[in-house]
Amino acid sequence: MKNDFLLAISQLAAEKNLAREVIFQAVEAALASAYRRDGEEGPEVHVRISGETGDISAFIQKTVVRKVEDTNLEMDLEEARRYKADARIDDILEFEVKPPENAGRIAAQTAKQVVLQRLREAERGAIYEEYADKQGEVLLATVQRVENRQATVEIGRGTEALLPGSEMVRNEHLRAGQRVKVLLLEVNDEVKGPQVIVSRGHRLLLRRLLEVEVPEIAQGRVEVKAIAREGGHRSKVAVHGRAASVDPIGA
Repeated sequence: MKNDFLLAISQLAAEKNLAREVIFQAVEAALASAYRRDGEEGPEVHVRISGETGDISAFIQKTVVRKVEDTNLEMDLEEARRYKADARIDDILEFEVKPPENAGRIAAQTAKQVVLQRLREAERGAIYEEYADKQGEVLLATVQRVENRQATVEIGRGTEALLPGSEMVRNEHLRAGQRVKVLLLEVNDEVKGPQVIVSRGHRLLLRRLLEVEVPEIAQGRVEVKAIAREGGHRSKVAVHGRAASVDPIGA
């Protein structure tokens, strides 16, 4: 059973592109939450899961103090030395606890909810870390679906981005499965709303494409001074030659 548990954690980590430690922390938090829900009033329960064996341990912590003000969190020195002979003031002692009798169903439900929430948070964090410094770059995307005058595209490893109607090319009809080049416009780490925004109509997209397609621009021999773009209709590009031997318009 423990091996199955560790295998499931490893598979989930690989599927979600997350570190195993993130999954373990989510499960530990979920189980601790289940203890609090079932036990209601009482000391906070901490949970540890061994990454090597899958063993689960639950415990409470109490700080050794001269005068006890909260019995859920503290104990005096005399009581502490019953458990640890050399205990001192400010020491933190751990005491193993058993799960509540009615923890089963509630623990499972709580674990599922908390794990899903933590996974979503971790995934958003991973996406932000991967794409935050790529704003303004051109990405190759695959259209997933088009609805409500906007499109959802995949930009890599299952990461979805929103292509708003305002950032689409006029009169362009996208279809599911179509591969298109997009400009990474915005990446945010807010809890609500789309996390990654891309564009097909931004003038910077044309500039980036020109830098790729025209060697003289990539080499810095021709400079793009200005771009006026009407997506789906026409574009005007003002260029300047930095070398006498280069015809900027011809390039």
